[in-house]
Amino acid sequence: MAKVIIIGPAYPLRGGGLTTFNHRLSKELTTQGHDCQIYSFSLQYPSFLFPGKTQYSDEPAPEGIIIKSVINSINPFNWIKIGNRLKKEKADIIIVRFWLPLMGPALGTILRRVKKNKHTKIICLADNVIPHEKRIGDKPFTRYFLKSCDAFITMSEKVLADLRLFQKTMPDGRQAKPAYLVPHPLYDNFGAIISRQDARTHLNLPLNEIIILFFGFIRKYKGLDLLLEAMADERIKNAGIKLLVAGEFYEEEKKYREQIDLLGIKDQLILKTDFIPDSEVKYYLCSADAVVQPYRNATQSGVSPLAYHFEKPMIVTNVGGLPALVPHEKAGLVTEPEPKAIADSILKFYQLGEDFFIPHLRTEKQKYSWENMVNSIFQLANDIKK
Repeated sequence: MAKVIIIGPAYPLRGGGLTTFNHRLSKELTTQGHDCQIYSFSLQYPSFLFPGKTQYSDEPAPEGIIIKSVINSINPFNWIKIGNRLKKEKADIIIVRFWLPLMGPALGTILRRVKKNKHTKIICLADNVIPHEKRIGDKPFTRYFLKSCDAFITMSEKVLADLRLFQKTMPDGRQAKPAYLVPHPLYDNFGAIISRQDARTHLNLPLNEIIILFFGFIRKYKGLDLLLEAMADERIKNAGIKLLVAGEFYEEEKKYREQIDLLGIKDQLILKTDFIPDSEVKYYLCSADAVVQPYRNATQSGVSPLAYHFEKPMIVTNVGGLPALVPHEKAGLVTEPEPKAIADSILKFYQLGEDFFIPHLRTEKQKYSWENMVNSIFQLANDIKK
C-alpha cells in the first residue's frame, strides 16, 4: 500500500472536469488499497479572476474521499506552510494537477519544500502546458513549476509535445525527466445510461426533435461561435436540427446573444447556460443524438470521455488531441474548424445514423480505464530515480 496525495481542485470547488477527475482518481486509488487524500484550495482564484458566477458547488460532498481545502493560490506564506506540512507527511507519491500557469508559483513553491524530505516522488498530471488563452508570465510561471516535478503524465500528444519544449534533452536523445502519455479515463461516475425519452422528459425537452449537444464551459477556444454559424446553414435549418447548448459562459455572453440574433437562429437553439451540476450531467448527454466539439484549439477534452461513457457519437474538429480520441467514422466524425465543414459533418452524421457508431464506441471505450491510469502512475514512479 502506498501513501498518495493529490494536489488539485476538489469539493466544495466546482472546477468541472478537474474536480471530477480528482475525485474519481482518488476513489480508484482507494479501491486499489492505497491511502489517498486530496489537498485542494481554500482560495483557488481571486473573485475578479474567476470567469463564472461562483467557484463553489451546492451539491453534497462526495463520499469516501478525504479532502483538505488548505492551499491559498495567492499567499506565499501559505505556500511555505503547506509545503512544510506536506514535507512532513512523507507521501510516497504526490500527483499534482497543472492546468494553468497562474498556479505555477504556488504549486512550484509548495513542491520545492516537499522535495527536501528526499522521499516523496512528485508526478505532474498536466492537462495543459501551454495554455489556451495566453497571458503575461505564462512561460516563467510554467518553467518554475515544471522544475519542481520528478516526472509527468499527459493525456494527449499535443501536451506531451508542449512539455518537451520546456524539458532538457540528454545526449542520447532521452528527456531528462520521464513522461508518459496515458489516455484520459472515462468519466463513469455520473450514473448509468438512461433512455433518451427519460432524459428529455426530465429536462423538459421536446421528445421528437433532432437535437445535437454542445456541452461544457463556454470559452473562445471551444468554438461555439463556429457551431452557431453552422446552425445558420440552410441545410441544417431545413433538416430541423436543433442545438442544445449546456454550460456556463466563461466569457462575455452578450457577443453570443448578438451573433444568435444576427444569424436568425434563435428558434433552432435550446440554451441552458447555467452551471450544470454533476447530478444533471447524465440527462444532457443522454438527451442528445450526438455531441459536437467545434474547438479552435485543444489539448485533450473532458467532454469526450463523458460522451464515450454515455455512448454518444462525437463530431470534433481536427485540432490538438481530439482526432486521436475520436477515430473518424468510428467513434464519430472529424472535421475542420470552419462552419461549412461542421455543418457538412452534422448532416453526414444523420445520413450514417447513430447506430453506425455505437459498436465502435463500445469497443473504443474499453481503452480508457481508471485502473490503467493508476497503474501508469505507479510504473512512472518506479522510473523516478531518487
